[in-house]
Amino acid sequence: MAVSDTLADKTVAVLGGTGPQGRGLAARFAAAGIDVVLGSRAPDRAEATAAALPGQVRGMSNADAARAADIVLVVVPWEGHADLLTELAPALAGKIVVDCVNPLGFDRQGAYALVVEEGSAAQQAARILTDSTVVAAFHHVSAVLLEDPSVEQVDTDVLVLGDDRPATQLVQDLASAIPGVRGIYGGRLRNAPQVEALTANLISVNRRYKAHAGLRVTDI
Repeated sequence: MAVSDTLADKTVAVLGGTGPQGRGLAARFAAAGIDVVLGSRAPDRAEATAAALPGQVRGMSNADAARAADIVLVVVPWEGHADLLTELAPALAGKIVVDCVNPLGFDRQGAYALVVEEGSAAQQAARILTDSTVVAAFHHVSAVLLEDPSVEQVDTDVLVLGDDRPATQLVQDLASAIPGVRGIYGGRLRNAPQVEALTANLISVNRRYKAHAGLRVTDI
């Protein structure tokens, strides 16, 4: 699949790229012909992970990955979200930062949405990264399907939220670079809380039906 003209000269970084979601997204972007860098707190782990992925993928520290990229995906555990972004704020200045984090808790009854002071992980990112353009996306894409090379088409839509139209359109194009996926504008960044929280519902669906369910938006 040829990369779109809007992404042809762009480098995409995936911070937290050694986890399942990060690896899966990186592999799909690289397969589309996008230049990808994986970031990790452990650069040697990022290098080893990148070497195992197909396509043009490089591994480095989170800070180096942030500096090297035009578009930076944040795919890290919620617990370290604020600290990482505070640390990397200078390196992320002037970048499009795509927050993919779902603030969730888990107990014996399953997954549930956590209360975030700013409203959502994406809004927290925007508060910290005042010199970046923050977009929210990729909350509901199954890591299992992304990582499975036998899955040629990932049957889902990606809701993209943000306050800067060119940035949200670019992230929509990035989502649509994955075969089977559409990037769909989902509203302003203030609407991110319910999108992030919906992940808890999808986890419940997947556990009940032993599936890897995503979302489809109809009539568009």
